[in-house]
Amino acid sequence: MIPYSRQTVTLSDALKVGWQVWRHSLTQGPKISEFEKSVASEVGAKYAVAVSSGTAGLHIALEALQLPKGGEVITSPISFMASSNSAFYAGLSPRFIDIDPKTLNIDIAKVVAEVSSNKKVSAVIPVHFGGLPCDMKALSGHTRSMGVPVIEDAAHALGASYECGSKVGSCKYSDMTVFSFHPVKSVTTGEGGVITTNDFEIFQRLLQLRSHGINQISDGFQNRLLSSTNGTRNPWYHEMQLLGYHYRLTEIQAVLGISQMKKLKKYIAKRQSRADVYDHLFANSKIVTPAQKVGNVGNARHLYVVRIDFSKIHISRAELMVALKEKGIGTQVHYRPIPQQPYYANLGYELTDYPEALHYYEEALSIPLFPNLRRRQQRYVVRVLLELLTRTN
Repeated sequence: MIPYSRQTVTLSDALKVGWQVWRHSLTQGPKISEFEKSVASEVGAKYAVAVSSGTAGLHIALEALQLPKGGEVITSPISFMASSNSAFYAGLSPRFIDIDPKTLNIDIAKVVAEVSSNKKVSAVIPVHFGGLPCDMKALSGHTRSMGVPVIEDAAHALGASYECGSKVGSCKYSDMTVFSFHPVKSVTTGEGGVITTNDFEIFQRLLQLRSHGINQISDGFQNRLLSSTNGTRNPWYHEMQLLGYHYRLTEIQAVLGISQMKKLKKYIAKRQSRADVYDHLFANSKIVTPAQKVGNVGNARHLYVVRIDFSKIHISRAELMVALKEKGIGTQVHYRPIPQQPYYANLGYELTDYPEALHYYEEALSIPLFPNLRRRQQRYVVRVLLELLTRTN
Protein backbone atom coordinates (compact mmCIF):
# COMPACT_ATOMS: atom_id res chain seq x y z
CA MET A 1 0.00 0.00 0.00
CA ILE A 2 1.28 3.45 -0.92
CA PRO A 3 -0.25 5.81 1.67
CA TYR A 4 -1.02 9.44 0.91
CA SER A 5 1.62 10.25 3.54
CA ARG A 6 3.64 8.62 6.30
CA GLN A 7 6.20 9.53 8.95
CA THR A 8 9.88 9.30 8.06
CA VAL A 9 11.55 7.95 11.20
CA THR A 10 14.99 6.35 11.00
CA LEU A 11 16.69 3.75 13.17
CA SER A 12 18.94 6.46 14.63
CA ASP A 13 15.82 8.40 15.67
CA ALA A 14 14.44 5.32 17.39
CA LEU A 15 17.71 4.55 19.18
CA LYS A 16 17.94 8.09 20.57
CA VAL A 17 14.37 7.87 21.83
CA GLY A 18 15.03 4.47 23.40
CA TRP A 19 18.15 5.76 25.16
CA GLN A 20 16.20 8.70 26.54
CA VAL A 21 13.47 6.43 27.90
CA TRP A 22 16.00 4.05 29.48
CA ARG A 23 18.50 6.42 31.05
CA HIS A 24 17.12 9.96 31.23
CA SER A 25 14.16 12.11 32.23
CA LEU A 26 10.78 11.58 30.60
CA THR A 27 9.27 15.03 31.11
CA GLN A 28 10.18 18.61 32.05
CA GLY A 29 13.90 18.18 31.37
CA PRO A 30 16.59 19.88 29.28
CA LYS A 31 15.73 18.22 25.95
CA ILE A 32 12.61 20.34 25.53
CA SER A 33 14.66 23.54 25.64
CA GLU A 34 17.18 22.01 23.24
CA PHE A 35 14.41 21.14 20.81
CA GLU A 36 12.94 24.63 21.06
CA LYS A 37 16.32 26.20 20.33
CA SER A 38 16.78 23.96 17.29
CA VAL A 39 13.46 25.12 15.83
CA ALA A 40 14.07 28.80 16.64
CA SER A 41 17.53 28.63 15.09
CA GLU A 42 16.26 26.91 11.95
CA VAL A 43 13.53 29.44 11.23
CA GLY A 44 15.30 32.56 12.51
CA ALA A 45 13.05 33.43 15.45
CA LYS A 46 14.17 34.67 18.87
CA TYR A 47 11.97 32.35 20.91
CA ALA A 48 10.20 29.01 20.56
CA VAL A 49 7.77 27.27 22.90
CA ALA A 50 7.07 23.55 22.49
CA VAL A 51 3.56 22.31 23.22
CA SER A 52 1.58 19.08 23.06
CA SER A 53 0.06 19.76 19.63
CA GLY A 54 -0.32 22.37 16.93
CA THR A 55 -3.90 22.83 18.13
CA ALA A 56 -2.67 23.63 21.63
CA GLY A 57 -0.23 26.07 20.07
CA LEU A 58 -2.97 27.95 18.22
CA HIS A 59 -5.08 28.08 21.36
CA ILE A 60 -2.50 29.59 23.70
CA ALA A 61 -1.14 31.83 20.95
CA LEU A 62 -4.53 33.54 20.91
CA GLU A 63 -4.68 33.52 24.72
CA ALA A 64 -1.23 35.11 24.92
CA LEU A 65 -2.48 38.13 22.95
CA GLN A 66 -4.93 38.91 25.79
CA LEU A 67 -7.67 39.88 23.35
CA PRO A 68 -11.08 41.09 24.56
CA LYS A 69 -13.64 38.26 24.51
CA GLY A 70 -16.26 38.31 21.79
CA GLY A 71 -14.05 39.46 18.93
CA GLU A 72 -13.62 37.72 15.58
CA VAL A 73 -10.64 35.82 14.19
CA ILE A 74 -10.25 35.69 10.42
CA THR A 75 -9.07 32.38 8.99
CA SER A 76 -9.48 30.07 5.98
CA PRO A 77 -12.40 27.67 5.41
CA ILE A 78 -9.99 25.20 3.78
CA SER A 79 -7.95 23.90 6.70
CA PHE A 80 -8.12 21.43 9.53
CA MET A 81 -10.70 22.50 12.13
CA ALA A 82 -8.02 23.48 14.66
CA SER A 83 -7.40 26.72 12.77
CA SER A 84 -10.87 28.00 13.61
CA ASN A 85 -11.64 25.97 16.74
CA SER A 86 -8.83 27.81 18.51
CA ALA A 87 -10.88 31.01 18.28
CA PHE A 88 -13.73 29.39 20.20
CA TYR A 89 -11.30 28.08 22.83
CA ALA A 90 -10.10 31.64 23.44
CA GLY A 91 -13.60 33.12 23.76
CA LEU A 92 -13.61 34.50 20.22
CA SER A 93 -15.46 33.59 17.01
CA PRO A 94 -14.04 32.45 13.66
CA ARG A 95 -14.77 34.55 10.59
CA PHE A 96 -13.98 32.76 7.38
CA ILE A 97 -12.68 34.46 4.25
CA ASP A 98 -12.77 32.59 0.94
CA ILE A 99 -9.64 31.16 -0.70
CA ASP A 100 -7.62 32.22 -3.72
CA PRO A 101 -8.21 29.42 -6.30
CA LYS A 102 -4.62 29.64 -7.56
CA THR A 103 -2.84 29.22 -4.22
CA LEU A 104 -5.61 27.61 -2.12
CA ASN A 105 -4.57 30.03 0.62
CA ILE A 106 -6.88 32.62 2.12
CA ASP A 107 -7.58 35.51 -0.28
CA ILE A 108 -5.37 38.27 1.13
CA ALA A 109 -7.18 41.09 -0.71
CA LYS A 110 -10.46 40.00 0.87
CA VAL A 111 -8.81 39.76 4.30
CA VAL A 112 -7.50 43.32 3.97
CA ALA A 113 -10.98 44.53 3.01
CA GLU A 114 -12.54 42.74 5.98
CA VAL A 115 -10.00 44.09 8.46
CA SER A 116 -10.65 47.60 7.13
CA SER A 117 -14.43 47.39 7.40
CA ASN A 118 -15.06 45.09 10.38
CA LYS A 119 -14.23 46.55 13.79
CA LYS A 120 -14.91 43.19 15.45
CA VAL A 121 -11.78 41.61 13.91
CA SER A 122 -9.36 40.90 16.75
CA ALA A 123 -6.78 38.73 14.96
CA VAL A 124 -5.96 36.98 11.69
CA ILE A 125 -4.81 33.35 11.35
CA PRO A 126 -3.64 32.79 7.76
CA VAL A 127 -3.07 29.14 6.85
CA HIS A 128 -0.10 28.19 4.66
CA PHE A 129 -1.99 25.45 2.85
CA GLY A 130 0.05 22.48 1.68
CA GLY A 131 3.27 24.27 2.66
CA LEU A 132 2.78 27.22 0.27
CA PRO A 133 3.23 30.48 2.22
CA CYS A 134 0.55 33.15 2.05
CA ASP A 135 1.54 36.62 0.87
CA MET A 136 2.45 37.68 4.40
CA LYS A 137 4.15 40.88 3.31
CA ALA A 138 0.93 42.20 1.78
CA LEU A 139 -1.10 41.04 4.77
CA SER A 140 1.18 42.44 7.48
CA GLY A 141 1.50 45.80 5.77
CA HIS A 142 -2.17 46.36 6.44
CA THR A 143 -2.77 44.50 9.70
CA ARG A 144 0.10 46.27 11.46
CA SER A 145 -1.24 49.65 10.47
CA MET A 146 -4.62 48.64 11.89
CA GLY A 147 -3.14 47.13 15.07
CA VAL A 148 -4.52 43.66 14.32
CA PRO A 149 -2.23 40.80 15.43
CA VAL A 150 -1.40 37.90 13.10
CA ILE A 151 -0.73 34.27 14.02
CA GLU A 152 0.52 32.12 11.15
CA ASP A 153 -0.90 28.60 11.01
CA ALA A 154 2.20 26.91 9.60
CA ALA A 155 1.20 23.34 10.41
CA HIS A 156 2.08 22.45 6.80
CA ALA A 157 4.95 24.86 6.34
CA LEU A 158 8.02 24.00 8.42
CA GLY A 159 10.93 24.45 6.02
CA ALA A 160 9.05 26.85 3.73
CA SER A 161 10.28 30.33 2.79
CA TYR A 162 8.68 33.61 1.73
CA GLU A 163 9.57 35.32 -1.54
CA CYS A 164 12.02 37.56 0.34
CA GLY A 165 13.97 34.47 1.45
CA SER A 166 13.06 34.64 5.14
CA LYS A 167 11.76 31.40 6.55
CA VAL A 168 8.25 30.74 7.71
CA GLY A 169 8.47 30.88 11.49
CA SER A 170 10.82 33.88 11.58
CA CYS A 171 7.74 35.99 12.45
CA LYS A 172 9.00 38.70 10.12
CA TYR A 173 5.40 39.43 9.18
CA SER A 174 3.52 38.18 12.22
CA ASP A 175 3.30 38.10 16.00
CA MET A 176 3.57 34.33 16.24
CA THR A 177 3.86 31.24 14.04
CA VAL A 178 2.52 27.82 15.00
CA PHE A 179 3.96 24.55 13.69
CA SER A 180 2.65 20.99 13.96
CA PHE A 181 4.79 17.88 14.45
CA HIS A 182 2.10 15.30 13.72
CA PRO A 183 3.42 12.09 12.08
CA VAL A 184 2.54 13.12 8.51
CA LYS A 185 4.45 16.40 8.79
CA SER A 186 8.01 16.84 7.47
CA VAL A 187 9.38 16.58 11.01
CA THR A 188 7.52 14.65 13.70
CA THR A 189 7.50 14.25 17.46
CA GLY A 190 4.55 11.83 17.32
CA GLU A 191 2.20 14.58 18.40
CA GLY A 192 3.36 18.07 19.26
CA GLY A 193 3.70 21.66 18.19
CA VAL A 194 5.94 24.70 18.50
CA ILE A 195 5.09 28.40 18.67
CA THR A 196 7.74 30.88 17.55
CA THR A 197 7.78 34.60 18.34
CA ASN A 198 10.13 37.57 18.62
CA ASP A 199 8.16 39.22 21.42
CA PHE A 200 9.61 38.52 24.88
CA GLU A 201 6.39 39.31 26.75
CA ILE A 202 4.39 36.95 24.53
CA PHE A 203 7.10 34.32 25.02
CA GLN A 204 6.79 34.61 28.81
CA ARG A 205 3.00 34.27 28.69
CA LEU A 206 3.24 31.25 26.39
CA LEU A 207 5.53 29.50 28.88
CA GLN A 208 3.00 30.06 31.63
CA LEU A 209 -0.04 29.13 29.57
CA ARG A 210 1.39 25.78 28.46
CA SER A 211 2.00 24.70 32.08
CA HIS A 212 -1.02 25.52 34.26
CA GLY A 213 -0.32 29.26 34.34
CA ILE A 214 2.70 28.71 36.57
CA ASN A 215 5.57 31.19 36.78
CA GLN A 216 8.89 29.93 38.14
CA ILE A 217 11.02 32.96 37.29
CA SER A 218 11.90 34.82 40.48
CA ASP A 219 11.91 38.34 39.01
CA GLY A 220 8.28 37.84 38.05
CA PHE A 221 6.96 36.71 41.44
CA GLN A 222 4.05 38.72 42.80
CA ASN A 223 4.46 37.68 46.44
CA ARG A 224 8.05 38.42 47.43
CA LEU A 225 7.53 37.60 51.12
CA LEU A 226 6.46 34.03 50.43
CA SER A 227 9.04 33.43 47.69
CA SER A 228 12.09 33.51 49.97
CA THR A 229 13.30 32.77 53.50
CA ASN A 230 15.86 35.08 55.08
CA GLY A 231 16.83 36.43 51.67
CA THR A 232 17.22 32.99 50.04
CA ARG A 233 14.77 31.96 47.33
CA ASN A 234 12.64 28.99 48.37
CA PRO A 235 13.61 26.24 45.88
CA TRP A 236 10.09 24.83 45.76
CA TYR A 237 8.34 28.14 45.27
CA HIS A 238 6.25 28.92 42.19
CA GLU A 239 3.17 30.99 41.46
CA MET A 240 0.08 30.26 39.40
CA GLN A 241 -0.53 33.74 38.05
CA LEU A 242 -3.12 32.96 35.38
CA LEU A 243 -5.36 30.11 34.29
CA GLY A 244 -3.18 27.91 32.10
CA TYR A 245 -3.29 24.45 30.58
CA HIS A 246 -1.42 21.16 30.56
CA TYR A 247 0.04 21.54 27.08
CA ARG A 248 3.62 20.41 27.73
CA LEU A 249 5.68 18.30 25.35
CA THR A 250 7.56 15.32 26.83
CA GLU A 251 11.32 14.80 26.84
CA ILE A 252 10.76 11.66 24.77
CA GLN A 253 9.06 13.66 22.04
CA ALA A 254 11.68 16.40 22.24
CA VAL A 255 14.51 13.91 21.65
CA LEU A 256 12.74 12.62 18.55
CA GLY A 257 12.21 16.21 17.41
CA ILE A 258 15.88 17.14 17.88
CA SER A 259 16.96 14.16 15.79
CA GLN A 260 14.36 14.88 13.11
CA MET A 261 15.20 18.59 12.83
CA LYS A 262 18.70 17.66 11.67
CA LYS A 263 17.10 16.04 8.60
CA LEU A 264 14.61 18.80 7.79
CA LYS A 265 16.46 20.28 4.80
CA LYS A 266 16.94 16.82 3.28
CA TYR A 267 13.29 15.91 3.79
CA ILE A 268 12.04 19.17 2.25
CA ALA A 269 14.35 18.75 -0.73
CA LYS A 270 12.96 15.25 -1.29
CA ARG A 271 9.37 16.48 -1.05
CA GLN A 272 10.08 19.23 -3.55
CA SER A 273 11.75 16.85 -6.01
CA ARG A 274 8.82 14.39 -5.75
CA ALA A 275 6.37 17.23 -6.36
CA ASP A 276 8.39 18.27 -9.42
CA VAL A 277 8.05 14.72 -10.77
CA TYR A 278 4.29 14.89 -10.42
CA ASP A 279 4.22 18.30 -12.10
CA HIS A 280 6.06 16.80 -15.06
CA LEU A 281 3.90 13.66 -15.24
CA PHE A 282 0.66 15.66 -15.19
CA ALA A 283 1.92 18.37 -17.57
CA ASN A 284 -0.05 17.12 -20.59
CA SER A 285 -3.13 15.82 -18.79
CA LYS A 286 -6.48 17.43 -19.57
CA ILE A 287 -8.26 15.52 -16.81
CA VAL A 288 -5.97 15.99 -13.81
CA THR A 289 -4.59 19.41 -12.84
CA PRO A 290 -2.11 20.17 -10.03
CA ALA A 291 -4.02 22.33 -7.55
CA GLN A 292 -1.16 24.69 -6.65
CA LYS A 293 0.65 25.98 -9.71
CA VAL A 294 2.20 29.19 -8.39
CA GLY A 295 4.89 30.27 -5.96
CA ASN A 296 6.35 26.85 -5.41
CA VAL A 297 9.99 27.91 -4.95
CA GLY A 298 9.58 28.24 -1.19
CA ASN A 299 6.83 25.64 -0.84
CA ALA A 300 7.45 23.00 1.84
CA ARG A 301 5.29 20.61 -0.23
CA HIS A 302 3.42 19.04 2.64
CA LEU A 303 0.67 17.88 0.28
CA TYR A 304 0.24 17.21 -3.40
CA VAL A 305 -3.34 17.97 -4.32
CA VAL A 306 -4.82 17.53 -7.78
CA ARG A 307 -8.10 18.87 -9.10
CA ILE A 308 -10.46 16.69 -11.13
CA ASP A 309 -13.74 17.93 -12.56
CA PHE A 310 -15.90 14.99 -11.50
CA SER A 311 -18.97 16.58 -13.07
CA LYS A 312 -17.49 15.84 -16.51
CA ILE A 313 -16.54 12.20 -15.96
CA HIS A 314 -18.48 9.05 -15.15
CA ILE A 315 -16.92 8.22 -11.81
CA SER A 316 -17.40 9.88 -8.45
CA ARG A 317 -14.56 10.86 -6.16
CA ALA A 318 -15.61 8.18 -3.65
CA GLU A 319 -15.61 5.51 -6.36
CA LEU A 320 -12.23 6.69 -7.61
CA MET A 321 -10.69 6.59 -4.13
CA VAL A 322 -12.01 3.07 -3.56
CA ALA A 323 -10.68 1.93 -6.95
CA LEU A 324 -7.27 3.45 -6.19
CA LYS A 325 -7.19 1.75 -2.80
CA GLU A 326 -7.86 -1.59 -4.49
CA LYS A 327 -4.77 -0.87 -6.60
CA GLY A 328 -2.71 -0.18 -3.47
CA ILE A 329 -2.84 3.63 -3.62
CA GLY A 330 -3.97 5.69 -0.63
CA THR A 331 -5.58 9.09 -1.18
CA GLN A 332 -7.27 11.73 0.98
CA VAL A 333 -9.23 14.97 0.70
CA HIS A 334 -7.74 18.12 2.25
CA TYR A 335 -10.11 19.47 3.39
CA ARG A 336 -13.82 19.34 3.79
CA PRO A 337 -14.65 23.05 4.23
CA ILE A 338 -14.96 23.87 7.92
CA PRO A 339 -18.32 25.73 7.59
CA GLN A 340 -19.82 22.48 6.28
CA GLN A 341 -19.08 20.67 9.55
CA PRO A 342 -22.30 20.15 11.58
CA TYR A 343 -21.00 22.12 14.58
CA TYR A 344 -20.38 25.15 12.40
CA ALA A 345 -23.52 24.73 10.30
CA ASN A 346 -25.59 24.66 13.48
CA LEU A 347 -24.04 28.01 14.45
CA GLY A 348 -25.23 29.56 11.20
CA TYR A 349 -22.13 29.35 9.01
CA GLU A 350 -23.10 28.92 5.35
CA LEU A 351 -20.79 27.16 2.89
CA THR A 352 -22.38 29.11 0.03
CA ASP A 353 -20.63 32.20 1.40
CA TYR A 354 -17.32 30.70 0.23
CA PRO A 355 -17.81 29.68 -3.43
CA GLU A 356 -14.12 29.18 -4.24
CA ALA A 357 -13.70 26.90 -1.22
CA LEU A 358 -16.75 24.88 -2.26
CA HIS A 359 -15.60 24.62 -5.87
CA TYR A 360 -12.15 23.50 -4.77
CA TYR A 361 -13.57 20.91 -2.36
CA GLU A 362 -15.72 19.36 -5.08
CA GLU A 363 -12.61 18.68 -7.18
CA ALA A 364 -9.80 18.05 -4.66
CA LEU A 365 -7.84 14.84 -4.20
CA SER A 366 -4.55 14.43 -2.33
CA ILE A 367 -2.25 11.78 -3.79
CA PRO A 368 0.82 10.18 -2.14
CA LEU A 369 3.69 12.50 -1.22
CA PHE A 370 6.39 11.86 1.38
CA PRO A 371 10.22 11.86 1.42
CA ASN A 372 10.71 8.13 0.85
CA LEU A 373 8.21 7.90 -2.00
CA ARG A 374 10.01 6.34 -4.97
CA ARG A 375 9.79 7.64 -8.50
CA ARG A 376 8.56 4.29 -9.81
CA GLN A 377 5.76 4.49 -7.23
CA GLN A 378 4.91 7.97 -8.48
CA ARG A 379 4.78 6.76 -12.07
CA TYR A 380 2.51 3.92 -10.94
CA VAL A 381 0.20 6.32 -9.07
CA VAL A 382 -0.14 8.61 -12.10
CA ARG A 383 -0.59 5.74 -14.56
CA VAL A 384 -3.32 4.06 -12.51
CA LEU A 385 -5.08 7.35 -11.79
CA LEU A 386 -5.15 8.40 -15.44
CA GLU A 387 -6.20 4.92 -16.56
CA LEU A 388 -9.14 4.88 -14.16
CA LEU A 389 -10.26 8.34 -15.23
CA THR A 390 -9.80 7.69 -18.95
CA ARG A 391 -11.61 4.36 -18.74
CA THR A 392 -14.69 6.02 -17.24
CA ASN A 393 -14.62 9.21 -19.29
